[in-house]
Amino acid sequence: MTVALEISKIFKRFERPGRPTIEALKDINLTVRQGEFVSIVGASGSGKSTLLRIIDGLTPASSGTISVNGTPVTRPGKDRAVVFQQDSLLPWKTVIENVAYGLAINGVKRKEREKTARHFIDVSGLQGFEHHYPHQLSGGMRQRVNVARALAVSPDILLLDEPFAALDAQTREVMQTELLRIWEEEKKTVVLITHQIDEAVFLSDRVVVFSARPGQIREEIEIDLPRPRDLEVKRSAPFVAYVDHIWKLIEQEVRLGMKS
Repeated sequence: MTVALEISKIFKRFERPGRPTIEALKDINLTVRQGEFVSIVGASGSGKSTLLRIIDGLTPASSGTISVNGTPVTRPGKDRAVVFQQDSLLPWKTVIENVAYGLAINGVKRKEREKTARHFIDVSGLQGFEHHYPHQLSGGMRQRVNVARALAVSPDILLLDEPFAALDAQTREVMQTELLRIWEEEKKTVVLITHQIDEAVFLSDRVVVFSARPGQIREEIEIDLPRPRDLEVKRSAPFVAYVDHIWKLIEQEVRLGMKS
């Protein structure tokens, strides 16, 4: 399968004048295939979100290289789109205007961007809310608008940084199934950062477990669960076994971090 994302020998150090340097990431090597859904989990402070920002070009690596479809990443580009924890919708714009916003910035003509926006509004289950403003939507719906806006610009890779962290447990589970449905329809390559182990297992083809700081890849786990998936799979023995295995890896890292 075609390689969409290649991460090679990434190190990240934060220099602090008069204070010790923080080593956030150490020798990260990871290949993500086109159309693959990969989640990264690990203890707090293990550099997961830092890596995502490096992939997007928002933060430079101290050393190493990242390439998307064979092209080195040096800055943010149209081939990547990010959805962060908190929705970043423009409060004075409607749903359809928010979804079309990236297209407008890219110079897409009004008729074409409205057609594209309506497609992703439909894909995201937001029909009937096109002319609502963000304050008129629930938290889950606002995040669906965020995802729709990211997909509308047709990125090769969708980067998700704890997109459901602010949602209640029930809404979070609904959003997980919605994200899977959208992913299966759009066939995008996805890299997800999450603290929720069950979320990572439910959504992913592969889960990457980071060590405590400096973040290193401790283990990569292929998730051999049939697709399409629904919430029933979370009660299956194989699912529970994956979650238990990953939790034990992270628990060890948390305890090591506390000792250090």
